[in-house]
Amino acid sequence: MDHLMRLLTLVLLSFLGLHAAARADELTPDEAREIAAEAWLYAYAPLQGYQTMYNQTVNTAFPGYVGGFNQFRHYARSATPADTDIVSPNNDTPYSWAWLDLRAEPMVLSLPAVPAPRYYVNQWFDLYTHNFAYTGARTTGREAGNYLFAGPHWDGTVPEGITQVFRAETDFVGTLTRTQLFGPDDIAALQAVQADYVLRPLSAFAGTPAPAPAPAIDWPVWDTAKAEGIGFITYFNALLPFMPTVASEEEMFARFARIGVAPGKAFDPEALTPEIRAAIEQGVADASAALKSEAQAQTGSRGMFGTREELGPTYITKRNYGAMLGIYANSEAEAYYASQQTDDAGQVLDGSRHWVLRFEPGQLPPVSEFWSITMYSLPERFLVDNPINRYSIGDRTEGLAPGPDGSLEIYIQHDNPGPGKESNWLPAPDGPFFFVGRFYGPGPAILEGNWSLPRLIERD
Repeated sequence: MDHLMRLLTLVLLSFLGLHAAARADELTPDEAREIAAEAWLYAYAPLQGYQTMYNQTVNTAFPGYVGGFNQFRHYARSATPADTDIVSPNNDTPYSWAWLDLRAEPMVLSLPAVPAPRYYVNQWFDLYTHNFAYTGARTTGREAGNYLFAGPHWDGTVPEGITQVFRAETDFVGTLTRTQLFGPDDIAALQAVQADYVLRPLSAFAGTPAPAPAPAIDWPVWDTAKAEGIGFITYFNALLPFMPTVASEEEMFARFARIGVAPGKAFDPEALTPEIRAAIEQGVADASAALKSEAQAQTGSRGMFGTREELGPTYITKRNYGAMLGIYANSEAEAYYASQQTDDAGQVLDGSRHWVLRFEPGQLPPVSEFWSITMYSLPERFLVDNPINRYSIGDRTEGLAPGPDGSLEIYIQHDNPGPGKESNWLPAPDGPFFFVGRFYGPGPAILEGNWSLPRLIERD
């Protein structure tokens, strides 16, 4: 009898210990709010990227649908207000888009020889939105070459004929390729260059048997409102199986798991208690408000785009700024971006007022390629319709007129500035706007912080 009592006591103590541990680990509303804010901020840039990938590879009704994975869609024109694939598109170089599925095998990009002075760049980004690789005039040169792109799990043999290998952290990657257009008479030559950007599976390149195809994926339909709220967890969980957790983030993802974040896991907000659901929603709202406020204060792209290592210890914050202000912008060695979003009183810029962007004599942007200033509406961050169909202005703008002293003034406003000034007019919406300066081939003065974009001057 004593033996049985001792056994029952041990079982009871063991149960009470486990129950106490479970209570100690029970998620409180305060913890849920804090974890949700952290997880939403981590997921923000990848989900903005997912929006683009989904629309371009799955959503056949989307105007920018590419046609699926592992193929290019080329554009033989610069962007217009009708182009809404991404926020803050450039109006400088026609785009070529492609998304690669690297699960079954690597893909090979074959590039043609591209003679100077035509500028072109293939920017490659992963599901984090990190710029993990570059091919093109600046990085790999103007000669023809074959470049192999492999996912995180590939351990095969590199065949002969491969110029360089790029390894990605994620199973899906994309390219935003830019090719310089010299004017309407150059469209045929531009298209000839674009047609020679060729993507092939490694097996097709090497002449070996193709592996079994990767399983089909039921990608969740993109809904912006859902992704901006508690529903972000559904999208995040759908992406995570293709984003292997890096060692430095394992502890963070253990915290995220407490609110339902896990690779491939189904997430049902209705299954949460009202208190925990409200706490998660509040954490998301906290994070969203903080990010919008901080991003609005940014005036340049320094440190926002690049590899995980280039972004440094605050890589999550920096890639979020980049994703909000102009997702898939170039790393600063390729192009530098500068902006102004508020006036001196902290108010959002408004096109009903008259603004001047003045470059003093000898202070034009120091670049080796070209520069531009592009106008965007707020809050959409898309190009702005206007009566002269001018969406950007820069050193390639026909008729751009410097002042007698060598200065350059650009007039930024909704109304036509009048005779003698229209050549230097960048039309703005009759309301909130922001603009982006793009500086391709930034010189040392830009990269070292010794040159900066002037602030706008308001004139009556």
